[in-house]
Amino acid sequence: MADQNHELRKAGLKVTLPRVKILQILENAPDQHHLSAEDVYKALLEAGEDVGLATVYRVLTQFESAGLVVRHNFDGGHAVFELSHDEHHDHMVCLESGEIVEFYDEQIERRQQEIVDEHGYELVDHALVLYVRPKGSKATRQESPNPKGPNLKNKA
Repeated sequence: MADQNHELRKAGLKVTLPRVKILQILENAPDQHHLSAEDVYKALLEAGEDVGLATVYRVLTQFESAGLVVRHNFDGGHAVFELSHDEHHDHMVCLESGEIVEFYDEQIERRQQEIVDEHGYELVDHALVLYVRPKGSKATRQESPNPKGPNLKNKA
């Protein structure tokens, strides 16, 4: 808990029990690097914590503003959050399962920088999301395996 208190203070946030609990959920999610507000809320309920869904949304937005988390809006509609990392990475999102795969490729990064340079710009930031499907699948970006959005699973 001391680590979470330090992280919250470092981000300029007051230490409150809901913030600490939500940060713990994000840090301790073993296979889930990308959690929706609903995922966090369900994890809190399973842990017997009395934190409302509106509080979860508010805290995640505060964490985003403070730079503790990054919000992603992949196809499928709803936002997912991951802890901010110093290391850059890109994402692949499976259109069939909703699985999110994180990856880093030096050649892609180098080529993006070359393209920016060729056009006379300076790269400030970028996000690369590859939408993929299993070979032989007919899944498209217009479809979703779940009407409320993909059932996001993580593989990092």
